[in-house]
Amino acid sequence: MRIPMVDLMAQYAGIREEIDAALLGVVHSGQFVLGPQVQAFEQEVAAYCGVRHAISVASGTDALHLALRAANVGAGDEVITTPFTFIATAGAISQTGARPVFVDIDAATCNIDPAQVARAVGARTRAVLPVHLYGQPADLAPIRDICRAHGLALIEDCAQSFGAEYGGRKSGAYGDMGCFSFYPSKNLGAYGDGGMVITDSDAAAERLRRLRDHGRIEGYRHGMVGYNSRLDELQAAVLRVKLRRLDEYNARRRQNAQRYGARLADAGVVTPVADGKGVHVYHQYTIRTKRRDALRGALSAAGIASAVYYPIPLHRQQVYAADYSGARFPVAEQAAGEVLSLPMYPELSEGQIDEIARVIRQTRA
Repeated sequence: MRIPMVDLMAQYAGIREEIDAALLGVVHSGQFVLGPQVQAFEQEVAAYCGVRHAISVASGTDALHLALRAANVGAGDEVITTPFTFIATAGAISQTGARPVFVDIDAATCNIDPAQVARAVGARTRAVLPVHLYGQPADLAPIRDICRAHGLALIEDCAQSFGAEYGGRKSGAYGDMGCFSFYPSKNLGAYGDGGMVITDSDAAAERLRRLRDHGRIEGYRHGMVGYNSRLDELQAAVLRVKLRRLDEYNARRRQNAQRYGARLADAGVVTPVADGKGVHVYHQYTIRTKRRDALRGALSAAGIASAVYYPIPLHRQQVYAADYSGARFPVAEQAAGEVLSLPMYPELSEGQIDEIARVIRQTRA
């Protein structure tokens, strides 16, 4: 039985007619950039997330970068974030000219540790950028208190958490801005790249709209140096179809997580925990084990995909290693050596989960 990490064709099979009609409608419209599909999608996301504004951009990385720019983060500033994430989080900070300041993570959730954030605030700190890793929101309440006490922007990296909740609000709506990726494998995935920033701030929204479109005020009047970062109509049309089913997809992910948890309870691995402070959407189902390499080998031999998110903490990446020489983040470093993500998508069947769990139990030391 071959089991992939994600099966986008299975998802497409269930929505084929709507997707095909949506794409054909865009082609027949002759409008491909910042047209009615993008406008409608932005309005629908804003309503879904309970915010005033949703500004689409070309990628999740651009969402982070432009949100930081909209918060006036720039050269000489510092932004506190986690070293246990995809490099785009820190890269977006570096692209503004600011310096990422890494702090360690919580051992149970692998999300940024608020206590470490408090200790890292300095004179140059301008923002905090927590990541909602694997679909579970970071513990935002104490982080927001820190930000308010020091006049810092709170920008949420929601690349893996569309539809999750914290404090009664949707992911991305708790801080000053929330940044999403629509990479195809995400919980809400396009058929290419795409991203979005949500906010309740009229000023931030206006700045974001200008930044994504060459700093344009109107026509050929430009008030700042901006970027070409626009979501296209084809992607917006696809995303509108999927957004209508997002809650259903996320509910299936939670059901699959429960099945995994039940079947792996005696397998000698550490299964993910929901911290009870929000709603987890299981973008990844990530276990921890000290025998990861052996387990990956057994899964691969059985035709079952797995992945490591992430094997190298950012302070040890070549691009940042010189600046963080001697830095130690022991919880993140330990997690990088133990985490293993198993197949997770809404269409994953109970039989497939049973087979994955069987292989894991059979390789128990």
